[in-house]
Amino acid sequence: MNKRELVEAITDRMGDRKTATEAVNSVIDAIQKAVASGDKVSITGFGAFEMVHKPARTARNPSTGAEINVPESWGPKFRPGSDFKELVNEGGRTTGKKK
Repeated sequence: MNKRELVEAITDRMGDRKTATEAVNSVIDAIQKAVASGDKVSITGFGAFEMVHKPARTARNPSTGAEINVPESWGPKFRPGSDFKELVNEGGRTTGKKK
């Protein structure tokens, strides 16, 4: 499911497509801004978004084998909640899709 399909999925609940689009965009924007400023966003039953520190490290170029220095960085992280994990686990059994 992409963003457009997500908007379509909630259009009936929101009343119209414009309202659904604004709702999806607002939620995504609020989560991104909060995490980028260092806040943790927890949605009970769904999961938590947070910023994580990735320290500097040495890695290898897979094609040449040469060592390269990877600078430290910050990145977003999502940890699914227990309800979400349970739903996904049950869905995998009922659809027959491999993980």
